[in-house]
Amino acid sequence: MTDIRSLDDMQLDAVKEVGNIGAGHAATALSQLIDKKIMIAVPKVLCLPLMRVVDLVGGPQSLVAGVTMHVLGDISAKIVLILPRQSALQLASLLIKQESEERRTLSMLEHSAIKEAGNILAGAYLNALTEFLGLLLLQSVPQLVFDMAEAVVNELAKGFPASTEVICIETEFMESQRVIHGYFFLMPDKVSLDIILRATQVPK
Repeated sequence: MTDIRSLDDMQLDAVKEVGNIGAGHAATALSQLIDKKIMIAVPKVLCLPLMRVVDLVGGPQSLVAGVTMHVLGDISAKIVLILPRQSALQLASLLIKQESEERRTLSMLEHSAIKEAGNILAGAYLNALTEFLGLLLLQSVPQLVFDMAEAVVNELAKGFPASTEVICIETEFMESQRVIHGYFFLMPDKVSLDIILRATQVPK
């Protein structure tokens, strides 16, 4: 079975291409959701240890919104969207069409809006995977957590060993003066990573 750490350059390029297509689908879905043009920065695709995710999204004490869903069907994985607090508030502001207040908690309306947007964005990414890989992929009901990064990452890490390597697609969605910085994490088990690589027709 393949481990993300053992991927060669050709395999990593295939994984990055999946990430790029997914991010593009997510930008299109967000644009349709708010009925405004969304620009997207060129995504950065990283493979990193699960233990480094906390630092990547701002440090253990930083407030973030995390939307988690399980991938079912031909592979077993998690897709997680993490938004730093300010980006989460900017997204909520776009969705509910009013400025979000600076505070440590989300209103019920903001919570609902971010959860729905996270569902749509992660779903768009999953649809891109489905089209690109030709696999049957289904998503579970999304779960939203708004908490310190350490708590959110601990929650998403449940069921995975600390040594797990994850695929991160880091990108920015831009609308007028707003910038929404987001991190998509794809966490496949080793069997599923093998299936993904076979589907890209890249040899192990």
